[in-house]
Amino acid sequence: MTATDASLLDLSSAASTRHTVNGVDLHVVTAGDPSNPMVVLLHGFPDFWYGWRHQIPALVDAGFYVVVPDQRGYNLSEKPRELDAYRMRELSGDIAALIDAENRDDAHVVGHDWGAAVAWDLALRHPETVDHLGIVNVPHPSVMRRTLKSSPRQLARSWYMFAFQLPVVPEAFLGRGDARGVLDVLEGSANPGAFTDDELAHYRDAWRRQGAIRGAVNWYRALLRRRDDAPRETVEAPTLVVWGDEDVALLPQMATESVGYCTDGRLERIPWASHWVHDEEPERVNDALVGHLKDGAGE
Repeated sequence: MTATDASLLDLSSAASTRHTVNGVDLHVVTAGDPSNPMVVLLHGFPDFWYGWRHQIPALVDAGFYVVVPDQRGYNLSEKPRELDAYRMRELSGDIAALIDAENRDDAHVVGHDWGAAVAWDLALRHPETVDHLGIVNVPHPSVMRRTLKSSPRQLARSWYMFAFQLPVVPEAFLGRGDARGVLDVLEGSANPGAFTDDELAHYRDAWRRQGAIRGAVNWYRALLRRRDDAPRETVEAPTLVVWGDEDVALLPQMATESVGYCTDGRLERIPWASHWVHDEEPERVNDALVGHLKDGAGE
């Protein structure tokens, strides 16, 4: 098993560090000048910090200090066993505490997939910590809940969320063939060629780490068994939603509806891209993110 830390980046300022925040030990990759405005990038499933490999150098070049944690349960971060550890308030609490640990009052926060769910929750539960919000291919939590109840199409696309509630079976499915199951999910939800063989090898190494698959599946179990809604619905931070319309798991109509929950929201659609839009169209996503994060920030 090879390293799955900051050494995967060909970037001189990139480093791996650790922060104990909110009662959990997180592996965090940082890059750029710490005196610059800070951007926190939050990965989803089945991913780890490395999912932002195309964005980190671009954001550093644009003058940002970039902080990218392995979220709890993933890769080199601590992987609690108990389900309560994966309640949404704990997940977003990690990021609020991480921002504080970096001696900041707030930060720009960008999330993809589950990382976007955490970013939404952070902006709703701890609004004072989020300067600008970036969301990649996950709807506002109220939109997701309503659509699951009203749309048989979305309910069918979300079958895996319910399958992950089973004991043992999801771990066996994803871990089969030395984590081949995870790679199948990754490639099956992306357009052909989104990931190189070398990149997939790094993913496999991350998912072979003890407890990683159980930790990630527990996010889904806690979502349904430990429902933990934020205290408000309206996002005050300026928000950019980037959406690949060919997402196999999420209906594109939810992107438009999500912007409606933001007092200052904008939608960037990429019709031909999948759920992994930031891998498939990195330059377009990077340009959109840099423009959004610099907008109104006095950069």
